[in-house]
Amino acid sequence: MSRYCSQCGKARKACICDNIVALDSQVELIILQHPTEEHRPMGTARILSLSLANSRLLIGENFLEHGELNQLLAEPDVEHFVLYPSDVSLSAADVALPIEKKIRIILLDGTWKKAFKMWQLNTQLHHLPCLHLPVDLKGNYRIRKAPNENALSTVEAGFYVLSMMQPEKDFSPLLDAFEAMIDYQIQQMPAGVFERNYRS
Repeated sequence: MSRYCSQCGKARKACICDNIVALDSQVELIILQHPTEEHRPMGTARILSLSLANSRLLIGENFLEHGELNQLLAEPDVEHFVLYPSDVSLSAADVALPIEKKIRIILLDGTWKKAFKMWQLNTQLHHLPCLHLPVDLKGNYRIRKAPNENALSTVEAGFYVLSMMQPEKDFSPLLDAFEAMIDYQIQQMPAGVFERNYRS
């Protein structure tokens, strides 16, 4: 028997499947995951892909020749956005539903440096409108050192963008699964490690 769960990909003792709640969303997510994130014990993109039936998790760095992604981008009557802050990005809160077209949002899953490299490589994304989240949001990724207080994990970014575009829907189970994953990892740390290394 494999040491890893075939569904969530995490070690069986750290399996998150019991905390996953199936959620409906009008907005579809495409998560482009950098290969270095695929097997991280504390990676969060899998929470999104397991919870949301109309999400897709694609792994790679350079997607220029990626058949599935480029086929999705070529579909008619679909409005694509990239969640990537820039000087011309729109606030996610300003993109109100319903919109006549189906909505898809592309998330880049990786460290800021790796996400920037993915953005540079995948020039087919550059003609798509970009979205940003409010700058005052604070992440709760307690077991990773973040470059700043408002650095969000991928699941947090997905939660906020979906909640802002569909305020009538409750996406809080995404954060509940995230918190359960973090709590388990903290419980596995030797006494005092979390307090010394992660609490300010």
